[in-house]
Amino acid sequence: MPAPEAADVASGVVVVIPAWNEQARIADTVVAAQQIPVVRAVVVTDDGSSDGTSDVAGAAGAHVVRHERRRGKAAAMMTGVSAAESLGFGVLPLLFLDADLAASAKAAGMLAEPVLGGTADMTIAVLPPAAGAGGHGFVMRLASSGIERATGWRPTAPLSGQRCITREFFDAVQPLARGFGVETALTIDALRHGARVVEVYVPLGHRVTGTGWRDQLHRARQYRDVRRALATRGIRPIR
Repeated sequence: MPAPEAADVASGVVVVIPAWNEQARIADTVVAAQQIPVVRAVVVTDDGSSDGTSDVAGAAGAHVVRHERRRGKAAAMMTGVSAAESLGFGVLPLLFLDADLAASAKAAGMLAEPVLGGTADMTIAVLPPAAGAGGHGFVMRLASSGIERATGWRPTAPLSGQRCITREFFDAVQPLARGFGVETALTIDALRHGARVVEVYVPLGHRVTGTGWRDQLHRARQYRDVRRALATRGIRPIR
């Protein structure tokens, strides 16, 4: 990929997309993200996929980096950020998107506007209700109440992976929490460092978690990781 022009790094954001086995949706997500006017580059981290995620993302125009084995979302985010630096975009705000947003990702520019406009240091997407979702909200309640107890602010979408953050505050909250606790911890750590965090309603849509045993196992892992992230930040479960 050629070096960015000076005008490209003067403003705008760089998109980082952690991806695992997202061959079916990643191309549409990349293409949609590239259509956001303020996006200067799209980086996809293939976190050890066993399908064609890397090839499909690259063919769609993304800069692709790959883990040989699955290392988890936080590691994929960090690898993507490092790749953005190597491309010359190290000072730009980071727009993190999930790989399965498909064409709806074009709306994510709404997350960048407050950050680029100087009215927020981190934005978090609140998505419309998803048809067919099968969860009971216990992981979301754990994360939301934990963030409130840690910071005094109760979010609507504590688990949202769609967020934009200044590079300054992203660097301030290192290291990221492991696993599915990364978003909860990122919100707590950013607020504790004085960031202005704003939720933004964005009409994004992605694959929902159903009610099968694999879906329930996924929720159990989420709960474990969120609880761990809270505990390491001094927040114990309410008994």
